[in-house]
Amino acid sequence: MGPGSTPLGWAARNGHEEVVEMLLGRDDVNPDQPGFCGRTPLWYAAWDGHEGVVNILLGRDDVNPEKPDNDGRTPLCCAAQNGHEGVVQMLLGRGDIDPDRPDNNGQTPLSRAAGNGCEGVVQMLLGRGDINADKPDDDGETPLMGAAGYGHEGVVKMLLGRGDVNPNKPGWRDRTPLWCAAWGGHEGVVNILLGRDEVNPDKPDNRSRTPLQIAAQNGHKGVVKILLGRGDVNPNTLDSRG
Repeated sequence: MGPGSTPLGWAARNGHEEVVEMLLGRDDVNPDQPGFCGRTPLWYAAWDGHEGVVNILLGRDDVNPEKPDNDGRTPLCCAAQNGHEGVVQMLLGRGDIDPDRPDNNGQTPLSRAAGNGCEGVVQMLLGRGDINADKPDDDGETPLMGAAGYGHEGVVKMLLGRGDVNPNKPGWRDRTPLWCAAWGGHEGVVNILLGRDEVNPDKPDNRSRTPLQIAAQNGHKGVVKILLGRGDVNPNTLDSRG
């Protein structure tokens, strides 16, 4: 919370359904009033996964279910980021919510959920026909890159199961999903990505550092061993500094 937060905002944040209903029964309480950083009572309830409070607030005609905070994060984005499947399901059930709406950094609910490994939420969002599963954020990072970089194998498999996700797509500084997984030493994700014919195991970033080089630099012996076991990886490649 923070300065400017209302009693309703506090009650919503802490999941106090009876208090929320009492306050909403008054004519002098604005159910959609933003407080700290532009966060509404619904935003707080969605962030913390309080399904009962979310349901109460969504029943009001004077609550905007898609009102973002100052960073452009909607209630759906917050619920998705934190893996609150029940809240996500409620919000996706409405017709007045864009499930692919980006925040101020270009991150969508899917990219937020993928980066945090929220498999249930990712599955819900991928079940929609109005989701771009390969949509990059403002830094060029796709949901697959986020999941690969943090080692979320289940999410990586879900995304690769779609025909509209490019497993070799470079993003920020020309880093591919494989590059990101090698950087983090995520052997399971590296193996999954190397199982795809369209993944270039030797594709460098914009400083000419390959997945092998970055894994070696970070001391990830398991990833180095996997990459050296292939015949199409050059162990003598030089980066931009030689």
